[in-house]
This record gives sequence, structure tokens and C-alpha cells, in this order.
Amino acid sequence: MGIREVAAAAGVSVTTVSHALSGSRSVKAATRERIMAEVARLDYRPDPHARGLRGQRSQLIGLLGDDIVTTPHTSRMVLGAQTAAAEHGCIVVALDPGGDEVVREQQVRYLLDHRVDGVLYAGMYHRELTIPGSLANVPTILLDAHGTDPKQSSVVPDERQIASVAVEHLLEHGHRRIAFVSASQTNDATAVPLREKGFREALRHARVELPRGWVARANADAQGGRTVAHRLLSAPERPTALFCFNDQMAMGAYQAAAALGLSVPGDVSIVGVNNLAIVAGALVPGLTTVGLPHHRMGRWAVERLLRSLDEPDLVPEHLAMPGELVVRDSVAAPRD
Repeated sequence: MGIREVAAAAGVSVTTVSHALSGSRSVKAATRERIMAEVARLDYRPDPHARGLRGQRSQLIGLLGDDIVTTPHTSRMVLGAQTAAAEHGCIVVALDPGGDEVVREQQVRYLLDHRVDGVLYAGMYHRELTIPGSLANVPTILLDAHGTDPKQSSVVPDERQIASVAVEHLLEHGHRRIAFVSASQTNDATAVPLREKGFREALRHARVELPRGWVARANADAQGGRTVAHRLLSAPERPTALFCFNDQMAMGAYQAAAALGLSVPGDVSIVGVNNLAIVAGALVPGLTTVGLPHHRMGRWAVERLLRSLDEPDLVPEHLAMPGELVVRDSVAAPRD
């Protein structure tokens, strides 16, 4: 079965089928859908190597990044990328070097050998990344990372907005004594200072005082959150609400409140970040949290990559994507 049969079945020209298979945006969505349906029905499988020799696309997109497959929130980026790619007849090849530079170069070579149309180079958390030199001539989008080259398009969460929307939710419920259970700053983690900046800006905009010591830092896990929250909540003048750097730290804050005989949200309201179902949905009461836009980021990165293939002169874009507040039951008006 060949391309001519697909064209005849779909009622279009061979050229239109070729453009649809190559991912060209010149083909209308309805036409592309009709063509892809016939491709599937007729089980047409074009030779990728022959396409490459003719200058057409392989329909393969590489996704490369440390721990992206094993980290719960970053796996949503992979899913978003796969979903968007499938809508354009493409396949995402996700590879995880696990921090091993030798393995990274092997995986880059694998992607190059398979003639990927482009690469999404991802971080397991928001940070600065340098793209391997071997990808210099390959269309590449930075995913959950920003780079040193302004000509490299990138997408990251809007960390300041994420903190701001959490604080604003607490303010709307009447809280004026709000502390930040933050993560310790690592050398390359961009989210930590940006979320703190968003937290402080939201309080300042509302003319709410932030007492000394109410931005408390620890490891970004349940134990760190428990330690910091216990210290804050056992003080003579304690906060009525906690904004936590992530859902794991918020879980630790729940544990600290319980150990002190405080109820959530009766005595203390808590908001997290990430919207991890295994944490936010499992806690009792359910945790109000700000969902990170990882799925949308993965989709955007694929759409941007495909657009850059069609428009070589496309101006680079550096997008900070907002998070979305997910309201559950961990916030109420303060009692006093």
C-alpha cells in the first residue's frame, strides 16, 4: 500500500498527504485528520529513511532530561508532549540519562542517528540548563528550564504567580498572619527565590506585615516541612496560615499541626504547590494547592518546536506559564 492509495482514499493530492505526514501546518486540521484516518485504515507506513533522504521529516521528537520519567510532576510534561505530538502524527522518544554524562551523549547520538526532527531538553525542576554541543544544529526547546542562549526558546512555570495566587487565596479568606514554609536554596534551583519573591510581593501589595522568621527553610520534603511548621506553629505568636513550597512540605505541616493538637483548617490553613494526587488528594482534609502547568508546558514545547520547523525565522520565546489554584478543604477563615 502506497501514498497514492492514501491520497485517493482521502480525496486529496499526493502532495497534501506528504505535507500532512511531514507535520506541515499548511494542511488544515480536518484534512489532516481525514488523511491520518486513511493512513491508519490502510496501514500505510512510509519509510523514515527514505523520507529523510528526500528532506522530509521523521515525525520523531526527542525528549531528553534527567529523572523526567521517574519524577511524578515531570512525568506530566512527558504526557503533555506525547499528547500534542500524537495530534500532529509525531512520536516522542523520551530518554533519561540519570545524570550520567556518558549516557547522555550516547542518548543524544541515538536521537541523531534516528533523525529526530527536534529535541525537547528538559529539567526535572526549574533551573538553568546548557544544551549539549552535539545538539547545536538540532531544533531544540528548553522544557522546565531556561538557558544561557537567548536564541533558545524555553518554557517554565511562573513561580512568582504561583506563590501570589496561593497567598491571595489565603488573604481572601481573611488571613493576615501568613508564613512561608520554603525549601532550602540549592545552587541551581530557580523556583526557590522566585516563589519567595512572589510571596513577599503578594503580602506587600496587600499591606500585610511579614514578621521576622516567617520565611523558614528546610529540605523540600515531608520531614523538612514538619520541622519548620512545628517551629512556626509552636511559637507564642503563631501564623494562622502556611504557604508551603510543595505538597510534600505541606504534608509535613499537616503532621506538625496534628502533633500540636491543631486542626486543619480550623486552627491553621495550609496551601501547597504541585497538586500531586498521591499527596494533595490523599490528605484529610484535602489539600488546597497550586497545580504546576507541566502538562501544558509539554504541549506548548511540542507546538513551539513544530512551528519553528515550519518557520525557521520564528523569534525565540521565553514563556513563564501560570499555575492554577486547585481548591480543596485545607483553607478556612481564621478563628481570631
